[in-house]
Amino acid sequence: MQLVAYLNFEGNAREAMDFYAHALGGKVTQRFTYGASPMAEQCGPAAADHVMHSQVEAGGAILMGADGPPPHAAGSTCVNILTETPEEAERVFAALSEGGTVQMPIAETFWAHRFGGLQDKYGKGWLVNCLKPLDA
Repeated sequence: MQLVAYLNFEGNAREAMDFYAHALGGKVTQRFTYGASPMAEQCGPAAADHVMHSQVEAGGAILMGADGPPPHAAGSTCVNILTETPEEAERVFAALSEGGTVQMPIAETFWAHRFGGLQDKYGKGWLVNCLKPLDA
C-alpha cells in the first residue's frame, strides 16, 4: 500500500504539476484530460482541457493532482491510497468511511479495478485506488 498526496486545482493543474516536477527535479509521468477520457461527453467542452489526473515522480516519491471536480475543492489536498488488490481497496474504503461521508462509492472505473472517494469522520478526504495497468 502507498499513501500519496493528491492536490486539487481549479483549471491550472497542468501548470502547477509542471512546476512541481521542475522544482523537485522529477518529471510528469502521467497526465490526461477530461476531454480525452471516456467521461468527455459528461464533462462538456469547458472542462475538456482540464487535467483529470496528473502524476509527478521525483526521487522515488509520487505526487498526484488534477483540476478536481466538486466535491474536490480547489486548493484542497486529500490522501490517495494505492492498493495491490481490489479486496484490499474495499477493506480500506469500508474502514475509513465508518462514521464519514462517501462521496463516490467504491466501484470499478476505466482506470481502476476499484476506486472510491470519501471524507472521514474527522473531515479529511481520501481516495482509494486499485489501479489497472496503464496499457489495459
